[in-house]
Amino acid sequence: MPAIDAELRAMRRRFPWVRLAVLPELAPHGVDIAAAEEEGGPTERQFAALARELDLWLVPGSFFQRRGDDIFNATPIIDNRGEVVARYAKMFPFQPYEVGVTPGREPVTFDIPGIGRIGILNCYDMWFPETARTLALMGAEVILHPSLTNTIDREVEMTIARANAAMQQFFFLDINAAGQIGNGRSGAYGPGGTIIYQAGGAHEVLAFEFDLAEVRRVRERGWHGLGQTLKSFRDSEVDFPLLSNGNRHTPAMNALGTLKKPELNSPQD
Repeated sequence: MPAIDAELRAMRRRFPWVRLAVLPELAPHGVDIAAAEEEGGPTERQFAALARELDLWLVPGSFFQRRGDDIFNATPIIDNRGEVVARYAKMFPFQPYEVGVTPGREPVTFDIPGIGRIGILNCYDMWFPETARTLALMGAEVILHPSLTNTIDREVEMTIARANAAMQQFFFLDINAAGQIGNGRSGAYGPGGTIIYQAGGAHEVLAFEFDLAEVRRVRERGWHGLGQTLKSFRDSEVDFPLLSNGNRHTPAMNALGTLKKPELNSPQD
């Protein structure tokens, strides 16, 4: 926390025009689920006090929070008065590796007055296209995507982030941890799938200025006058019954077997 505190203060001095700051997934305490705190616990209170002092909206990545018998990979959204306006719980923990974490059930968006509507996804969530589409249907114009990845599929994740921006026609800010725990390569993508910035693998502090009028223009006219994907989805009469009413357990899906870590000498090795 002291290092994060110092870095946020330095960022505020360097970029006084910034309205909102985002940290990577599990930035405060790392991957140890034993560090879970009660919802509204000391870490959240520290971030709330800092947001109020710096007059800054703050999405402090995520950290494990306990609610009753459940532990969530939780992302509090803190406004510039230090109020927690929402909490998002990661809906798709990285199973079978993120053991002991209860999936969240509710998508979350929040509004910054006079700016626009912002949605939250956490790391593995974006691999499931229904999550980003739901946030688009809720009116999100920017997606904040804290992540903690140190695996060889980072290149794939960058492609997914960019594709989500293009398909749902919003800004997509993909913030991955770097240094000792992550392989970085964070990125910012525009509502046409354009690459605004692609970071390297080292630690960076990135500042962006998004014009949300671009989102509204692309959604109305299409990117460069091309696909108006959200309007097409809205107006389509096509139904997808297998995506609703508990129909995901199809014969094809059930044939995949149990969700578990691959074993040594499995056919895929």
